[in-house]
Amino acid sequence: MSTYRIIFMGTADFSVPALKALHENQYDVRAVVTQPDRPKGRGRRLVPPPVKEVASALGYPVLQPPMIKEPGFIEKIIALDPDLFVVVAYGRILPGSSLSIPHLGAINIHPSLLPKYRGPAPVQWAIINGEEETGVTTMWMDEGMDTGDLLLSSKIPIRQDDTSGSLSRRLAEVGAQLLIETLIKLRSGDLVGDPQDKSGATYAPLLKKKDGCIDWSRDAKSLDAFIRGMTPWPGAFTFLSGKRLKVLKAKELDKRTKEKPGTVLERFPGDFDVATGRGILTLKEVQLESAKRLPAGDFLRGRPVAPGTLLG
Repeated sequence: MSTYRIIFMGTADFSVPALKALHENQYDVRAVVTQPDRPKGRGRRLVPPPVKEVASALGYPVLQPPMIKEPGFIEKIIALDPDLFVVVAYGRILPGSSLSIPHLGAINIHPSLLPKYRGPAPVQWAIINGEEETGVTTMWMDEGMDTGDLLLSSKIPIRQDDTSGSLSRRLAEVGAQLLIETLIKLRSGDLVGDPQDKSGATYAPLLKKKDGCIDWSRDAKSLDAFIRGMTPWPGAFTFLSGKRLKVLKAKELDKRTKEKPGTVLERFPGDFDVATGRGILTLKEVQLESAKRLPAGDFLRGRPVAPGTLLG
């Protein structure tokens, strides 16, 4: 058992394994800080963040400040007299005034091999850019965007069928294990922070819904990676007869065509093959706006798409 007094900050699903790992290893989590409940769905019902649900089930006090600099919130944090902040996908930048509160500092889990892919969307961009491996890094936080001294890292391969969703889940589990290893080394005095090599730094910018629009002039291999990287968020899409068509799964075919990129090709029944800037992409699972997601064959039986139709 550690005597560190820890305040955990996290919001997304990615944060949950780390919080559970702290609990299972009997670390002294004094409070869990997460973002406020958000309205979702057609009814705009308030939905708690994943971390809040888990923290409440584990019996931790939960704080949900609208603003991180809120005076009442800062007073509560100071009163808890923390040794460490552990920050995992909290979704807000901590100002220097907050980072100075814990006696030892703030440790962050970031889902990339820093200094590559600093920023809010490292998992998506690693897949989109065709990387063969990625990983998780723990670091001391500073006021920059993922620029703090590096502590530990762990690599994992990116599978050919990985989406950002599946890869995030694996990285979250690896990150939870790496956090415990980091805290053990901190306790034993064996933890040394290394400054990041700025020359190797790259940035993974935030993705918005519009960024999921498929550019059919790209080659089939890169579009396969693009769709996987955009799944589940923000989602890859094109347009069919003026309606948005989400592409949830696709695969590069080892074939060539001279048709214009975005053209639906002649095919066997149930196949949804599309010409790209180089090669052919077969769509495996799609969802037309205001409809449910379907395997491509089922979609085409209900809504045939004639060869020669231009998507986009």
